[in-house]
Order: sequence, then C-alpha cells, then structure tokens
Amino acid sequence: MNESIAAQPIEIDARAEDGHRWTLLARIPANPQASLLWLPALGVASKHYLPFAEALAARGVAVFLHEWRGGGSSNLRAGRDSDWGYRELLCGDIPTSEALVAQHAPDVPRIIGGHSLGGQLACCRLGLSPATAQKLWLVASGAPYWRAFPLRTKWFLPFVYRFLAWLADRNGALPGRRIGFGGQEARGLIRDWSLTGLSGRYAARWLDFDLDALMGAVEVDVHGVVMDSDWLGPESSLRFLLSKLRHSPAQVDVLDATTLGAPADHYAWMKQPRVVVEKLLG
Repeated sequence: MNESIAAQPIEIDARAEDGHRWTLLARIPANPQASLLWLPALGVASKHYLPFAEALAARGVAVFLHEWRGGGSSNLRAGRDSDWGYRELLCGDIPTSEALVAQHAPDVPRIIGGHSLGGQLACCRLGLSPATAQKLWLVASGAPYWRAFPLRTKWFLPFVYRFLAWLADRNGALPGRRIGFGGQEARGLIRDWSLTGLSGRYAARWLDFDLDALMGAVEVDVHGVVMDSDWLGPESSLRFLLSKLRHSPAQVDVLDATTLGAPADHYAWMKQPRVVVEKLLG
C-alpha cells in the first residue's frame, strides 16, 4: 500500500434502533484500498485508537473507530436503570457502524477487527453476519476462558469472573474505574463476558443463537498480533479463540518490546502503533 496518503478526519453521527447514539470517528484517505471497522477493548474510548487509525489511513486503509455503549461519546451510561449485554452490541450497535462504513467507504474490501474484547466480539459478529468482512484483524485479543491461560494466572481467574459479575450486580454496574478494570460497565455485559470466561463458550442473554457453532462456519482470513508480555491476552488465549474459527486460516505474529519499541503489554502499542500496522499490512 502507498505510504503517507492524506486522510480526512471525519466524525459521523451514529444511532442504533433503540436510540443509543455515539460518534463514529473515521480517518478516510482519498482513495481507500480497504476499510476497517475497529472495535475497542473493554472500557477504552474510541479516541485512544486515533494514532492507530491515522497510521493505517496513511497506508490507504479507511478506518472507522466504533464506540461501545456506555463510554466515550456514547449517550448512555450503565447503571441500575440502564443495562445491556452482548445482544445489544452484536445486533444493534455494531450493525449500525457497519452500515455507516459501507456508506462512507463503498466498493472496497472490508476488514473487521478489534482489541481485547473488541476482537472477541468481531469474531462473534462474523458468526452472525459472515458477509460483514473479508478479513479479521485481532490485536492483543483472545478468549477469556480460564483454562486457556498459563498456569501462573489461570488458577485465580474463575474467582475473578464470579466476583466481577457479583460486584456489577450488587452495584447496578461494574465500578471499573474504582477497581482498575474497564470503565462503568453494564452488569449484563459483565455477566456475558464472565460466563465465557468460566465456560469457554460465547453466548448472550436473550440471544437465541449458538455463537460458537456460527463462528465455526466462518471462512475469513485472520491476522492476529500478540504482545509477548501481555498477561491479559496471552498467545494461548488467542489460539483458543482462533480454534473457534476452524475454517479460517490464521497468521499470528508475536511481538516483543524490542521489536515494538514499547512495552509489549496490553495497551502500550496503542500510542506507538507503527509496528503493529506494518505487521497487519504485511
């Protein structure tokens, strides 16, 4: 792809059918060669991926940064009277952003991808709608299933999942800023996430689909990037997630701090995304 293509910064008003509103941040080069819908990590506002979006746009990819409900530009905040889970994200919000991507970057190959939880839900979305994209990009992502983690961490994860679900139910939402994990997260979202962490299967309350079976039928090219010091998304958890996409060929790159030019953890790459971009486009 061409280097240093000028990209237009755009803010797109998005509205789901249930009234949820947010701003879809985009960086669109003059003649994009592909589009990417990027799904953030839990509790991370879309604006924090702008360096990543700008680096990709300079290489000819039109990038659209989705916003999770409850954070950033979203008009909702989780609480006792405001709750949601995977169903609302997979069947309401993400399809709305997909339609806007198609409108603003038509007639180019489509990529969907994400960081951490965003990567997981990108996989689930492809299961529900295989025509969503022709490629899948996963960065610092993997399934939370406790058995897929190294021994040094997996022993305490079942307790963590049960505790966070209990805490979210008790408070009406997860007080993520106070405990240092996520943001103010909806209790339904934490319930769906923790159940996957305990069982290894993807499911959502009020969503009558076998997400694992649907992912097993997906045929898409997958590229995953792992940071070798990322205990939140180790290579083993990514491999477990990829095992659900059994008909999708996958390439996995593992980056260390020397290669990355930054700590090889869950978040540092967001501020220095050059190497990650080169790997994804390579």
